[in-house]
Amino acid sequence: MGSLDGKVAFITGVARGQGRSHAVRLAAEGADIIGIDICADIPANGYPMAGRAELDETVALVEAAGAKMLATVADVRDFHAVKDAVDAGVTHFGRLDIVCANAGIAPTAFREVSIEDDLDMWAAAIDVNLTGAFHTAKATVGHLIAGGRGGAIVFTSSTAGLRGFGGSQGGGLGYAASKHGVVGLMRTLANALAPQSIRVNTVHPTAVNTMMAVNPAMTAFLEHYPDGGPHLQNPMPVGLLEPEDISAALSYLVSDAAKYVTGVTFPVDAGFCNKL
Repeated sequence: MGSLDGKVAFITGVARGQGRSHAVRLAAEGADIIGIDICADIPANGYPMAGRAELDETVALVEAAGAKMLATVADVRDFHAVKDAVDAGVTHFGRLDIVCANAGIAPTAFREVSIEDDLDMWAAAIDVNLTGAFHTAKATVGHLIAGGRGGAIVFTSSTAGLRGFGGSQGGGLGYAASKHGVVGLMRTLANALAPQSIRVNTVHPTAVNTMMAVNPAMTAFLEHYPDGGPHLQNPMPVGLLEPEDISAALSYLVSDAAKYVTGVTFPVDAGFCNKL
């Protein structure tokens, strides 16, 4: 038996990276998955987003883990698209127990950019990372309450949601501001939903081995970061975590083992936040 047998999880940004890893991990624990991904590039973002083929691959991996998955192409910036996908999933599976607001981007540029590009990077980061998290919560909380079984929401924040770094351009500032904003969203919802036994937490990864961290734009940005490479190094001897490392923490937070854990900022950061 898995720790999540019979439960259903909704995950955003599920086509690759941490979202895919979360889907496979929760599926292995017994949960069926409702998942969405934009499956299209965002012009202000400096690296390619996942495509439909990668979303289909996630479905295959979830099924190989023994669970079922309903996958939809949807943009977290579009509330109605998110709600339609959630509603369809709940109709299909009959319930919702877990919400993982994982979708996120990190627009970066090491060179000087126009004010228009700077504003576009800021807006894209805020719209995907913060407004998208709000849309995810707004589309799912009603189902969690209606189920009458409690539930768990985990927002993916970042070490940049607990510490101030990211440079002075719109993309880095938008990333840090959005990831800090997610913490405020989490803390407020944790208080509001506690009477319904719905737990709300954030997880804060250091750099993870996904396209967000391993792409030419991010590499160039880090090489030109004002305080240099050591500023962004982990105290523990690991450069990048793997997506599965974050999924292990998330699996705990959504399980009954954490049934009284709520309102927590949960770092999975190899000591990064403790250093700064």
